[in-house]
Amino acid sequence: MSDSESDGGEVEKSIEHFNGPIENAWKLKIPDFKPEDNPNGLSEESSFSCLFPKYREKYIKECWPLVVKALATHHIKAELDLIVGNMTVRTTRKTWDPFIIIKSRDLVKLLSRSVPFEQAVKVLEDEISCDIIKIKNLVRNKEKFVKRRSRLIGPNGCTLKSLELLTNCYVLVQGATVSAIGPYKGLQCVRKVVEETMKNIHPIYNIKALMIKRELMKDENLQEENWERFLPRFQAKNTSKRSKPKVIKKKKEFTPFPPPLQESKIDKQLASGEYFLTDEQKRSKKRQEQVAKEKRNAVVQKERREQDFVAPEETSKRSNGANAPDKLDVKSLKSKIAKANKRAGKTK
Repeated sequence: MSDSESDGGEVEKSIEHFNGPIENAWKLKIPDFKPEDNPNGLSEESSFSCLFPKYREKYIKECWPLVVKALATHHIKAELDLIVGNMTVRTTRKTWDPFIIIKSRDLVKLLSRSVPFEQAVKVLEDEISCDIIKIKNLVRNKEKFVKRRSRLIGPNGCTLKSLELLTNCYVLVQGATVSAIGPYKGLQCVRKVVEETMKNIHPIYNIKALMIKRELMKDENLQEENWERFLPRFQAKNTSKRSKPKVIKKKKEFTPFPPPLQESKIDKQLASGEYFLTDEQKRSKKRQEQVAKEKRNAVVQKERREQDFVAPEETSKRSNGANAPDKLDVKSLKSKIAKANKRAGKTK
C-alpha cells in the first residue's frame, strides 16, 4: 500500500469518528484551525467598538501597546480613542481566522470591565473563552444585592478564590457584573454558582458539590453512575413570616350616606365671631393670647425652678419611738420581768 492510500484511509477514519454518534461532547478534541484552511481570507471587514469608563483610561493607555501587539499576531487592527473613550478592533486583509474578531471583541470588553491585561489576553487562546454575567437585574432590593454580592466574594475573597481553583477560571466581581475567563465547562459552573447566589442560595453548597464531583471523577468505577446521592441537597426554607400589626383596625359599618363635610376655616371663624372682627381687633386679640401664654409659661418655669429648693421628707427615729408604746405588748413584758426576777432569786 502506498503512502497516499494510507493517508487517505486515516482521513476517512477521522471523518467517520467526527460524523458518528458521540456520547460525551466534552471529550471530543477540536481540530486546530490553520491559515492553510482559509487561504483566501475574509470577504468582508468586521469591526467592534466598546466604551470604557473614565477611571480605566489611565490603565488602558498604559497597556494599549501590549494589546496592539497581541492582536497584531492574529492580523487584527486595534484603535484607541481617548477623547470619545472607546476601543475599536477590526479585521484586515491578512486576517484568516473568522472567529478571532469575536475573541478580540471579548478582549476589549474585559479590559473595560476592570480585568487586567494579563488575564484578558488569555481569551485569544482556542480553548479559553469569557462570560460576562449581569447580576444587577437579578435582585431588586439594593441592600439585598450588596449583601449577596459580598457573600459571593467571601471574607478576604476566599469564596471567589476557591471557585477559581475548582473551575480553573479567573473570576472578577466589578460593580453590577461578574467577569469570568476560562474553559467552557468551567464557565458553565461559574454562571450557575453566581446566578444561584443572587437567588439567595449560599455559594458554599455549590462549592461543596464541585469538590465532591472532583473526587468522584478520580474513581473509575463511579464514572458511569448517577452522582446525585453523593451531592448535598439544598432545601429552601421560607422563614419570612408575616408579622401581625400592633393595632388592628376594625372595619366600620357600611353606610350608603356620604360622611358629613368638614368645616372650612371661614366656617369656623363665622361660628366663633372672629370673621366679623376688624384687623386691629384681631391684632389685639392675638396679642392678648400671646401675653396669656407667656404668663402660663412663666408660672410653669417658676414651679420647675422651685422644685430644686424643696426639702425631701425625712423619716426621723423620734417618730418611730412615738409610735412604739402603741405597738408594745404589756403582758409579755410583765412575764419577761417575772422570769428574770425568778432567775435572779435562784442564783442568790
